[in-house]
Amino acid sequence: MHKKWILHPYMALVAAVAQVVMSTGAQWGQANHSIRLDHLGYALLLVGPLMILVHRRFPVVALIVTVLATSVFVWRGYPLGPIFISPIILIFSLVTRGQRKAAWIVSAVLLVFLDTYGGSRGWWHNLSVAAVVALVLVLAELVRNVTLRRAERARVDEEEARRQASEERLTMAQELHDVLAHNISLIHVQASTALHLIDEHPEQARTALATIKTASKDVLGEMRSVLNVLREGAPRSPTAGLDRLDDLIERSGLDVTLKRVGSRPLPPQVERAAYRIVQESLTNVTRHAPGASVSVRLEFGDGEFVIQVTNTAATRPPTLSESGSGNGIPGMRERASALGGTLVAGPLAEGFQVEARLPIPLEESS
Repeated sequence: MHKKWILHPYMALVAAVAQVVMSTGAQWGQANHSIRLDHLGYALLLVGPLMILVHRRFPVVALIVTVLATSVFVWRGYPLGPIFISPIILIFSLVTRGQRKAAWIVSAVLLVFLDTYGGSRGWWHNLSVAAVVALVLVLAELVRNVTLRRAERARVDEEEARRQASEERLTMAQELHDVLAHNISLIHVQASTALHLIDEHPEQARTALATIKTASKDVLGEMRSVLNVLREGAPRSPTAGLDRLDDLIERSGLDVTLKRVGSRPLPPQVERAAYRIVQESLTNVTRHAPGASVSVRLEFGDGEFVIQVTNTAATRPPTLSESGSGNGIPGMRERASALGGTLVAGPLAEGFQVEARLPIPLEESS
């Protein structure tokens, strides 16, 4: 925080020139109540600038030595005014570095000394010096507070950016899982079918191979769409939405009936979640209930979007029931929960059902 306010070396040169030149001129204006500068006086004028050079390593010591030199300068009766440039600079720097207590204590000691031994200059002069020192302390505190707030805001913004990046990575990982799980399962089933039919029913095997070709092309396209967000400035392809459900159902190779109740625009995140829930449900049917008929119902309610995927019992032994990751239903539930919705999945008398309820934001539903 304080690095911005660390003094540069040239400040010492500026302070030295200002104190020596201005003090030389001030002795003529204060000839009646000050003594002329001698070698000791000029040496004391240079102590403060020298301390500015070393204040980075010894901030408190530099201020104390400067105040001592200033006190001796005042006690000797040399012309006042410019000698206070170095203490003011170091007091300001010390406060902004966070060593506020030391700065306030040393400043108080300096003011007590001036009031005690600088009385011959008059109460108005002492009051003016006290006002200047107090103003410097207050300004330094204000600068420090503003700098602290900016640093805290930058820290919070950085943490928020990291959190959002982490959430985006998790979202991409989930997208990739869903894309790969569905398409790889479909390819596996169709490949098994093609191997089974290639000798006796080559035409049906050709259809299965065509499905594999389409599915592999689609999975590559979807993976490219998801991974494009990792490239800076890369064009982003449209994300999966309900307008692609017909293609999804056609590629699944299942007997699926799709029914829509109502229609209205949905937020992109709701559409994406709905698509992935239907996709994962069809993947589970492919794995665990091959040959089952499936019904997909999409209901656009008031402030709520309902997805219901129901399948009958399997008509042939499952070939992929043990190949899943076990994250299908928990992953769908997490998608629904992330949007403030719910998902229930469980067996029926003859089959299985997945039902998700996703809230539609007020501005969208209206």
